[in-house]
Order: sequence, then structure tokens, then C-alpha cells
Amino acid sequence: MTQPTLPAKLPWSEWLPQQRWYAGRNRELSAAEAGVVVPLRDDLDLVLVDADYTNGSSERYQVIIGWDSAPVSEYSTVATIGAADDRTGFDALYDASAPQFLLSLINSSAVRNSPGTEVAFVKEPSVELPLQAYPHVSDAEQSNTSVIFDRQAIFKVFRRVSNGINPDIELNRVLGRAGNPHVARLLGSYEIADSDPDKACPLGMLTEYEANAAEGWAMATASVRDLFAEGDLYAYEVGGDFAGESYRLGEAVASVHATLAEEMGTAQTSFPVDNVLARLSSTVALVPELEEYAATVEERFQKLEGESITVQRVHGDLHLGQVLRTPESWILIDFEGEPGQPVDERRAPDSPLRDIAGVLRSFEYAAYGPLVDQADDKQLAARAKEWVERNRTAFCDGYAAASGSNPRDSALLLAAYELDKAVYEAGYEARHRPGWLPIPLRSIARLTAA
Repeated sequence: MTQPTLPAKLPWSEWLPQQRWYAGRNRELSAAEAGVVVPLRDDLDLVLVDADYTNGSSERYQVIIGWDSAPVSEYSTVATIGAADDRTGFDALYDASAPQFLLSLINSSAVRNSPGTEVAFVKEPSVELPLQAYPHVSDAEQSNTSVIFDRQAIFKVFRRVSNGINPDIELNRVLGRAGNPHVARLLGSYEIADSDPDKACPLGMLTEYEANAAEGWAMATASVRDLFAEGDLYAYEVGGDFAGESYRLGEAVASVHATLAEEMGTAQTSFPVDNVLARLSSTVALVPELEEYAATVEERFQKLEGESITVQRVHGDLHLGQVLRTPESWILIDFEGEPGQPVDERRAPDSPLRDIAGVLRSFEYAAYGPLVDQADDKQLAARAKEWVERNRTAFCDGYAAASGSNPRDSALLLAAYELDKAVYEAGYEARHRPGWLPIPLRSIARLTAA
């Protein structure tokens, strides 16, 4: 086996910041060292690299190192880590033989060990893996690396890793084993194992690849473009009308919620007034444009003090970019929860209205996004408003038909979840896309005036 001392000699501090999944670009890296090394075979190591920053923060990254066997030339720059003694280390995901070998480890539910560390590969029951399929790295991922096996399976390798149960693996496993048709079925996963699940470290997951799928966001924005191109027509008169798809998406979300409730249970609690007020307060401090609405939003939230809500496991960050339309149905993806939140918060039960509000907010982004530079076009603004209302109605109708529970019957709670989401969006846009800030502000104005 490869000597575990070799990865420690690689130039991690030079290589890590060049990777697109590196999360420390706004901080100064003080040190990067191989903290855990697990040999997988003679020329392949699984390495966890500890990155420390001058501000006191730290992160742990996963790299699969192939020794001496270089990837194809087009990936040589991104994949070449550097030399250690007389050997050269490469990011092995760019070499077809390494992902195929990882797939074989999952297929056999293999275990690999190094002193103090056990990596367990787990295959899901009653599934077949495409062991002969040719792999290639996807260009789409930013925070992780995904390897696609001949449009049959997609292998997501987590780059920034941490201890605890990964909600994406957890919920996909529950939904897949229950046979829910609105998720890409989990085929396998791997992790640094521990008898305490909260101390285990999830490393990656393998799911079915949804071939011929279209992203919900792309479909919705194409519908809006069709509408704007025919400025004198109503949304239902345009060939790209999206309302039928919104209805079916509502049915799919209701189905996923029903399965999660049945398999993982529900509970009663109070509306999280303290949490939404804390988000409001911190965001108003950053976004002066929110100040004129703050008192009304706060009043809306406080009126729900003690309001009983049913909570369960939900998606947690649902929007049109997190759904795919296959030839058969809508598929929900990326069950990791709200970005930037701790794992325990992302795994906490929440109201299904959280997911519903996320989709409703996404309709507004799809409709008003093209107008950020055309704010004075009243005709297009009227068409955008009509498109939003039509698709909100269709989505809620589909959800109600599939679940027997109409989200609009909980109008005050649904509006509160929409307000909370819009406040979050206002903070995000103020920091990253100031030109888009009018979108959440418009919604906050509408919701507080209702």
C-alpha cells in the first residue's frame, strides 16, 4: 500500500485555492495538511486535508489521490497536485479507473482502514450499479465534484466534509427505500464510520442519473420569455404556459412530504417566532431598504406567537433550481437544506409550508428577474404579476389535490414563511446582487400590505 506519509508532503497550500470547490477565497490560508489518510489500493489514497485560516476558522476537504497515473491531458492542470519524494499525486476523480474502482467498493459494501479510521462503503438494497459504465466529471458542480457514469448514475463526492448525518443522503435513502417516484433513487454512499452517527463523516453518495431531464428554473424562465415576447397575450394564451407543470410540481412536492411524514413522523410545536425575528433584526441591520417594512413584518410574526404548527422532515431549501422535469415526472434533488446553516438545524423538522413558500418565492424570481433592468415597463410588469399568480395558484391546486390539504387554508402561516424567505433573500441580494434587491422588496411590500 502507498505510505500514508506521502500525502503530507504534497503542496496542499498551493493546490487547494485553485480548485473551484475551495470555500476559503475570502480568507487567508495559514496552513493546509493531510489530516487523515486511508489507502484504498496501492496507487490510490483517500485523504482528508485540514485547512486552517488566519482568522481562526478551519475546514476539512476530501481528495482522492491517484499516484503516478495522470488523467487525460485536458485535466492535467486542475488535477495535478504535485510531487512527494519521487512520486506525483493527482486528483484521481479525473482518471476513469479511480471512479470505477470506487463504484466497485460501493457494490461490494467494502471497508477500508487506516489506524483509527474506518471508511465504509454501503450499497443500497436491491439495486444494480453500472460497473462497466464510463465515468466523466461533470462541469456543473461548484461545491462538490460529481462523476457521471454513462447517464446511468451520478456519484457526488463531497469536498468540504464534516461530522454528522448528511441530510441529502438521509432523506434520499428514506424516500428511495419507500419507493417514492419523485426523487433520484439512492444507490449507495460512503463515510468515515463511527458507532455514533453524529460522529461519522459522510463522504459521498451515488444516485440514479436522470437522463433527458430539464431544470425547473430553466423551464419556468423560458415560459416567462415566451410571455414577454408576446406582450399582448395572457399567460394562458402563450405556447410556453407553465401552469400545467406547476400543478404537477405541486403534486410531486405533496407526495414527497407525505412519504417523509409517514416514514419519519410528525410533531406539534409552535411557530418559530424567535428565529424569524432574529433573522429580521440581523437583516434590517444590513439592508436599510428593509427598515420601512420592519415594524409591520415584526407585527405579523408576533401575531403567530404560540400558534401550533405540524412539523416533519422537509426539503428545507426548495425552489425551481432544486427540481428536475423528466419525461415521466418531477424530481426533487439536493436535500441538504438551507446553505450556511449548521447540520443540526438543517435536519430539524419544519413545517411543509417552508418548502411551499420556497417554490412560491421562486415563481416571483423567475418572473421578475428579467425585469431588473426594465423596472419602468408597466406592461411587462403586469404580465409578470399575472404569470406569478397563475403559477402560484396552479402549484397550490396540485399540492391540495395530492395531499388533501390546501396550503391557502393556512394563509397567515404561509404568508409568514414567505416573508421569512423574502427577508433572507433581501440579505442575500444586498450582499451579492444589489440589482436584484427589488425582487424580495416588492414581495415584502405586497405581503405586508395584504
